Amino acid sequence: MRHPLLRHGLLCATILAAHPAHADAPADAPADPAGDLVFTPDADITVTARRRAERAQDVPAALSVVSADLLNATRTVNLQQVSTLVPSLNYSSANPRNTAFTIRGLGSSVVSVSQANDGLEPGVGFYVDEVYHARPATAAFDFTDIDHIEVLRGPQGTVFGKNTTAGAISIVTKKPSFTFGAEAEASYGQQNFRQLRGSLTGPLIPDLAAFRVSGSLTRRDGVIYNQRYGTWQNSIDNTALRGQILLTPAANLSIRLIGDWSSFKGECCTQVYVRVAPTLKPAAQQFGALAAGLGYAVPSTNPFARITDIDAPVGTDTQEGGASAIAELKSGPFIITSVTAWRFWDWDAANDRDYTGVPVQITQHIPSRQDQISQELRFSNAHSGQNPGHLDYVAGLYYFHQKIVGHPISIYGPQATYWLLPAGRPANLLDGYGQNGTTDFRSDSMALFGEATLHITGKLALTGGLRETWENKRGTYDTSVSGGLATGAASLISDKNSILRAQTYGANVSEAGLSGRVNLAWHVSRDMQFYVNGASGQKSGGINMSGLPVYPSGVAGHANGDPILSTAVIRPERNFTWEAGIKSQWLGGRATLNLAAYSTVVHDFQANVVDNAAVVALRSYLANIPRVTVRGVEADGQWQVAPWFALRGALAYADGRYASYPAGPCPIELTGASTASCNLTGKSLPGLPKWNASLGGEMTHDLGGAQIYARADATIRSMVYGEATDSAYTTIAGYTLVNAAAGVRIGPRWNVEVFVRNLTRANYLQNVTVQAGNSGLIVGTPGDPRMFGVTLRAKV
Repeated sequence: MRHPLLRHGLLCATILAAHPAHADAPADAPADPAGDLVFTPDADITVTARRRAERAQDVPAALSVVSADLLNATRTVNLQQVSTLVPSLNYSSANPRNTAFTIRGLGSSVVSVSQANDGLEPGVGFYVDEVYHARPATAAFDFTDIDHIEVLRGPQGTVFGKNTTAGAISIVTKKPSFTFGAEAEASYGQQNFRQLRGSLTGPLIPDLAAFRVSGSLTRRDGVIYNQRYGTWQNSIDNTALRGQILLTPAANLSIRLIGDWSSFKGECCTQVYVRVAPTLKPAAQQFGALAAGLGYAVPSTNPFARITDIDAPVGTDTQEGGASAIAELKSGPFIITSVTAWRFWDWDAANDRDYTGVPVQITQHIPSRQDQISQELRFSNAHSGQNPGHLDYVAGLYYFHQKIVGHPISIYGPQATYWLLPAGRPANLLDGYGQNGTTDFRSDSMALFGEATLHITGKLALTGGLRETWENKRGTYDTSVSGGLATGAASLISDKNSILRAQTYGANVSEAGLSGRVNLAWHVSRDMQFYVNGASGQKSGGINMSGLPVYPSGVAGHANGDPILSTAVIRPERNFTWEAGIKSQWLGGRATLNLAAYSTVVHDFQANVVDNAAVVALRSYLANIPRVTVRGVEADGQWQVAPWFALRGALAYADGRYASYPAGPCPIELTGASTASCNLTGKSLPGLPKWNASLGGEMTHDLGGAQIYARADATIRSMVYGEATDSAYTTIAGYTLVNAAAGVRIGPRWNVEVFVRNLTRANYLQNVTVQAGNSGLIVGTPGDPRMFGVTLRAKV
């Protein structure tokens, strides 16, 4: 190696590598003078973060790129696993409907179960092949045939289809090829893990039409044992299929037709005992006394024993898919792009929402169906350059429509009265008491956007962009109640209504909003860039689609139990982010180091919060938090230390707080008959670790026609608060997760690998939930146990 290790010491200490890749080098990549540069940095991957093709390292903004090679090397098949490679991306999913991802602590803000409100749009945009996916739940499905993933940090309110305030995740799949090719992969591991993945591509009509088909199948037995029924729960049964046709009827015209379908099934998803929090409720209404009164004991007080005794059936059956057409016409100096898409999401799941063997709530699920259509039309210049006075630009129109219809169903069991209500009520008051109904949410969005970059000199560029968005949303909520003890007593009816209440209302939102950004970038050289970026983002108002709080008795003009209609709509969310960064490459391209510092202020932050003062603690509602701030520093990079040794890693420090939240929900330990709200100003944002890092490396050794290799990847996260109140009893401790693999590559076609996930058998929680009824019980989802396995890959 040309550079001795001693000269790299300081660089090794500061670099936190991003993602080593082995993709083909771009045509303009500089030749390696030593001839031993054996990889192409992810920084050199072509991305479309600004809706035009450019080298990732040339984009003057904070973004992470995860290549197909890294996805394969780390066995990353979904966004939850991507979050272990990109520290600024945080992911939580108690079940697929309640999936949430945040960037820099901002986004969906769903940190526990039953908080996926259909009337709230996500703060992080999720795109697959330029098509926006409106529901975060669709991000729970496995990937298929990925080329690379771009994670853009900060507001993306200018050129991306749907305005987002926190960032965007853009997944780019592999395109059809006119050269025949095939790939296949089979894996088997502990917990009866089985996975098959494959793709096939080639010409249909030479120089006119090419195809690509791909798919994946993942099965795994459950990892939580239900001792009541002798079954294993939280199993995995995922399937994904994708088909594409690429048409090139002319040299300047391409049309890409895509169809895909995914399924997520399994006896999933339950949680286990974590701890019990004291509350301010009477002792007889706290978990210890309630359980003792029934002679009940949880099967284990160690969440990592992974044992439950829930008595209600659980199961998930959800599908998503759609079709899209991407057409690109190059006409002289211009490029016209059209993206047309239809997508659907079909959801159903059964849950045991008391998470115990006590029959408190015996049925809980929300069958839902979402359909969306979108159309985007973009116009840009074909020839970008850095000559003084040159102007690069993109402008476009965007339309989006979605419809979500849900049917909330909830039924309580024979011990619900005892568990949820004060003593003295008839024991069967709530037995069989339930709710059924329909929610219907629809939205339309139109936008006009544009962005231009003026190259002031060959090294200095100024970018400005604006977006005007028009939103119209309307929703109806209509539920009824039935069952339980038939009674005409006003006090008993009031008791039943405190659990579930018939409610009907409708709401509308119609707004327009302007967002934009300005960016100044200085390219000192091809390998060094400084930039300053200011960006605004906005989300239109949301509609509460999970029921409204009600008026108490004695309020003039309102009967006891009337819905408080003023809470049906929440205000728009607006934020602004300042960001400054350095993007650099060193040692002839062998090392990459990118740094970014940012400060974000959000006004009227939209969030799902849990009403801890209510009898049913899992009842959530939308609310505006007056002001939220997040400040942080990020570093990422990679280093090809030697031809046989590469390092990658990333580090994120973030301090996110409620800058103003004087009337928030109360933590479980302050919940009692008289608590209504608590001042959360100054508290930390939930789900956001102060420190988050990833580090990985690979070593190889050539054996003539074969190559042996070994790699390891670690994720390190500090403590987070598991829900919005910063309760001391819902914290999730920090942890370190290590995955590793070793194998042999035989020529360009074969690869045999042994792998292990969670090598050190780390015990960690993915999420926590406060049990219904505020008894003080805290449950959570433990991370997966250690798993050894083997993989065989083949390529033609």
